[in-house]
Amino acid sequence: MIATYFPGRGTLFEQTYLEGKAEGEAKGEAKGEAKAILRFLEARGVSVPEEARDRIAGCTDLDLLNHWLDRTPHVESVDELFAEDPGPTADQAEA
Repeated sequence: MIATYFPGRGTLFEQTYLEGKAEGEAKGEAKGEAKAILRFLEARGVSVPEEARDRIAGCTDLDLLNHWLDRTPHVESVDELFAEDPGPTADQAEA
């Protein structure tokens, strides 16, 4: 007997499928962000040691990857890319 279930019924199979799909999409997005960061750094002539390459490629935190991607055009080294933001300066706080 084959049972057909309409989407949205909340079956365990459906929930498991949707969770797996969302997880796969997030991993794919993280992989794409990491690839973009590495390509931008290489295009700018920034040396990327193997350890840094592994750190970027292995990261699955999309917020962190987006933060690094935003910093990519402004850094001169991967150390600067990984450095913590110093926070607003006194000039920026007054503005």
